[in-house]
Amino acid sequence: MLLALVSGFALSQAFRTVAAILATGLQADFGLTPQALGVFAAAFAFAFGALQLVMGIAIDLHGVRRTLLCVFPLAIAGASLSALAPSYGVVLLGQVLIGAGCAPAFLVCTVFIARHFAGERFALVSGVAMGIGGLGMLFTGSPLAWVVAAAGWRTGFGVLAVLSALAWCVVFWRVREPPQALPAGVARESVADAVRGFAALFWMPHTWGILVLALMTYAAFLALRGLWLGPLLIERHGFSLVASGHVALLVSLVSLFGPAWFGRRDPGPARRRQWLTGYTLVLALLFVLMALSRQPWLDVSAAIAVGVLSGYMVLQYSDVRSAYPAALTGRAMALFTMAMFLGVACMQWITGVAASWATAQGLEPFRAVMLTIATLLTAGALGFRLLPAPPAAQSPGPGQHSA
Repeated sequence: MLLALVSGFALSQAFRTVAAILATGLQADFGLTPQALGVFAAAFAFAFGALQLVMGIAIDLHGVRRTLLCVFPLAIAGASLSALAPSYGVVLLGQVLIGAGCAPAFLVCTVFIARHFAGERFALVSGVAMGIGGLGMLFTGSPLAWVVAAAGWRTGFGVLAVLSALAWCVVFWRVREPPQALPAGVARESVADAVRGFAALFWMPHTWGILVLALMTYAAFLALRGLWLGPLLIERHGFSLVASGHVALLVSLVSLFGPAWFGRRDPGPARRRQWLTGYTLVLALLFVLMALSRQPWLDVSAAIAVGVLSGYMVLQYSDVRSAYPAALTGRAMALFTMAMFLGVACMQWITGVAASWATAQGLEPFRAVMLTIATLLTAGALGFRLLPAPPAAQSPGPGQHSA
């Protein structure tokens, strides 16, 4: 059942990284500025992130299977609309629909894992699920580049619409979820109670540090892999579309193995937050190197290193799981995922603004983009380090193990 759910997540991964390959075609057809391109990429993430709390409530009240089956058709409709779009505005609407349809894609996986696997296996199983789901990013490397080069960006959206429909059928066929039994005398939670449960998370001081880091880390990786990698290689170094697709494929491929590797080496609550801070600062340094680089090999190497290091982000899910009571796990995951994808939307928009500003000043836009990402990552790491930590992380008890 988990593999069936991961198929939907894989398509979500594909949709969120298409901009890196489709950017050149969209710019040519619709005359997009770098800022408009950033808005295009951000539209998916904004719709995805804005609906996370709604998806968390839906999963709590109606279950994993029904939530995904009811919402995912929006992604199919959005991809189909994008393939036929006569204007930039319609493509943008398609991105919003795709983001809304994919909103429960990874959340259903994390909730399923939290409910069906022991706490000490959560990081490892989540890492494996993230790695398998990352196969969707492989399609938006060389394979999608070949499709787009041969038949245009509209065909790319059409192929993704067909694959999404197949994923929906797999979930319908394979996922069966028994009704959750409630203790005697306990009434089913109402929507209002669920909303109040989410609000309670904001009163916990350690929530804010978790959210600050969530806004930055995955956003940095996706801003590179999902938006700027292709344009950077094509415009800075003269790569062809297919050649840039090869690099995107390689970055995606190495990123598949990181989550499971880092998940297996989760040091537990006592040291996990130190790891998260340190790896985030290393990630920021890689973006500084790309900002200063003038050599193709250095940009490609740094992008691959970002792909390898991105696996540490699975530890953020473990940090969330260990920071809240079991009854709040689903909602905390939903809030974390919401922050993560709103961060993606904001970073893609902000980097688009930075690129447009640099171009207007006669500066190289990609240097401004990479320095902006590095600055935001550093701010996230400092906020995570300086804001209150969860009690368990502040005072780990004897025998404590990873969550």
